[in-house]
Amino acid sequence: MKSVNYHSKLSRILFRSFTFLVVFLVSFSVNAQDVDEARQKEGKKLFKSLCASCHKLNKKLVGPALGGIEERRDNEWLKKWIRNNAELRASGDADAVAIYNEYNQSNMTAFPQLSDKQIDDILYYTTVGDPKKAVPAGSEVAGGEQGGDAPRWLILILAAAIVVAFLIIGSLLKTISELKGAPKTPGLLGQAAELWQGIKQNTFLHVMFVILGALIAAYVGFGTLFKVGVDQGYQPIQPIAFSHKIHAGDNKIECQYCHSAAKHSKHSGIPSVNVCMNCHKNISEVADDTKVVMEEGGVILGKAQLDKEIQKIYDAAGWDTEKLAYTGETKPVKWVRVHNLPDFAYFNHSQHVVVAGVKCQKCHGPVEEMEEVYQYSPLTMGWCIDCHKDTDVNLKGNEYYAKIHKELAKKYGIEQVTIAELGGKECGKCHY
Repeated sequence: MKSVNYHSKLSRILFRSFTFLVVFLVSFSVNAQDVDEARQKEGKKLFKSLCASCHKLNKKLVGPALGGIEERRDNEWLKKWIRNNAELRASGDADAVAIYNEYNQSNMTAFPQLSDKQIDDILYYTTVGDPKKAVPAGSEVAGGEQGGDAPRWLILILAAAIVVAFLIIGSLLKTISELKGAPKTPGLLGQAAELWQGIKQNTFLHVMFVILGALIAAYVGFGTLFKVGVDQGYQPIQPIAFSHKIHAGDNKIECQYCHSAAKHSKHSGIPSVNVCMNCHKNISEVADDTKVVMEEGGVILGKAQLDKEIQKIYDAAGWDTEKLAYTGETKPVKWVRVHNLPDFAYFNHSQHVVVAGVKCQKCHGPVEEMEEVYQYSPLTMGWCIDCHKDTDVNLKGNEYYAKIHKELAKKYGIEQVTIAELGGKECGKCHY
């Protein structure tokens, strides 16, 4: 067998490459999380209220796109421009004049009232962008207990693949070491050919490569399958710009006033237009300072646009705003469903809302803070089971449950019975 005498050199290259990869991934992870959320939130709030009517982060609107603006302009120049761009143009600043001419000499509103901190917060938001929607604690995509996007056994497959990869590297280094003392073949290609011959004759490497390929295929395949049908974060555009923040948040309207079926039936129900008219028969327009920030593109709807949204309700109900009477000509509001379980899964709202006393926010998130509702939870089987395992049975004032609790606590050797011990993990409870 011939020699490949660059064993030590190759070892150093492999080691340095691996070290560089680890350092890069760690530094990337740290940097990715190194965002001042307070500044980001404050900057976004200011941007939406003062800038979003003329600017977007990622494309031109009335004015230029502001994403990463600090990379293109000096901070002090930006503060002068924001506070009084007319004064900056009058001073003869070439950049200010060029921007003014480029955007058809549109006059930008001056903001002399903004402090340095407020402007810096806005610029910080244009640099880091929108905050990511938080995934609630314990929201696994599939019935795992590890808090990730897949069950624990899938993580073990990945770990096994990494172990096999290191075994392959070790075997390669051993092969190179065995070739070290053989006669040399000149040239890098010749040495690579010798190494290839060594690999071809190494049965252990063949087996390891097959195992590695199978593990990677299993991890990628099953990982992809576990994401099918998981729509966490789904936020469709609705036919009417209905703000839960205004109704449930600012006006403190109870969820079950509109979704009254939640405590009586399997489904929570979509409120009919008549429920809307209970209030909007007398509320035909919003307050002058009312604004709704739509997630799609960060569009801000003011009084004029929101009054038109109320008119859509009148059109659906057949309400004549001049005669203050119903015309009888109605049409449905084609709401887009947000939360949807598969047909083979059974879920009863009344059982959870009335019997278990589960709050709406437990599954649907802080709806009172949402302008547009989105799917807050993953709604997967693992997520449901984890909730059943963590939720204690409420025994107060219930002699039947107290008796069951005593028997089950003795059976399982526990102090407090959860929904899981009460049958919350039985297949037939949810699949029928």
